[in-house]
Amino acid sequence: MRESVIATIGLGANLGDAPATVRAAMASIAALAQTQLVLSSRLYASAPVDSSGPDYVNAVVQVRTGLSAPKLLAELQSIELAAGRERPYRNAPRTLDLDLLLYGHAQISSPALTVPHPRMQQRAFVLLPLAEIAPALVGAAALAAVQDQTVRALPDTLESDPIS
Repeated sequence: MRESVIATIGLGANLGDAPATVRAAMASIAALAQTQLVLSSRLYASAPVDSSGPDYVNAVVQVRTGLSAPKLLAELQSIELAAGRERPYRNAPRTLDLDLLLYGHAQISSPALTVPHPRMQQRAFVLLPLAEIAPALVGAAALAAVQDQTVRALPDTLESDPIS
């Protein structure tokens, strides 16, 4: 196995049973080869940003993985497809959206992948759950910049077993 790295993944869904889909995606991520779920946030609800449809359910997880960033992205896209993800148009409502937000300290810019995720600093639905599990990664200025975006923690979603 290659040297492992901590990767941070954003999860979101707004079609079907979104909370169940996000929890199932956490379990699928934890089951990836060479990958261990390290931390998971509680679930949050937020209005769609540059999109439509019902409110999203969001979360952020951190994994320790031996997968390369492109391989991890491919695995995340496979999990999306298994959950019924379709891409009829940009920012369409979705059964599941998995974004590779951070991959260690790597800076990646390719046609298929940009890390750090280019819009994560503009989205409260990413920054609030990220601040919950990795506060050192989210500065006060970043949180202040998105304070006008409504995001709320869903009740009874913080669990001792992150994938239960």
